[in-house]
Amino acid sequence: MYQFSYAEVLDDSSKEARERERQALERSIELLQSAEKAGVSSREAIEAVLFVQRLWGILIEDLAKPENALPKPLRADLVSIGLWVMRESEQIRLGKSENFKAIIEVSTAIRDGLQ
Repeated sequence: MYQFSYAEVLDDSSKEARERERQALERSIELLQSAEKAGVSSREAIEAVLFVQRLWGILIEDLAKPENALPKPLRADLVSIGLWVMRESEQIRLGKSENFKAIIEVSTAIRDGLQ
């Protein structure tokens, strides 16, 4: 029978959570890249924007929880970034921007930080 310490279980859980977050960000990047190629008025753009907004809504909600183990300054920075991403994606949805590239770059930097 295997015995694991509580710290080992928590460490594994946080690694798995980071991996899921990394995969979700990777998916958002793929969708945004496809949308950038297809154009701001495309079905791909709508799908990418909706995915990005849902993803960041979930991430921001998690970052706002007191039990989130990240340091408060980092959480605040990530919330600010997430709000920017959501505003920028909303501008794309409204046809006021075509700035997929900036969202892709920010998402890539965050994804790479999760590895």
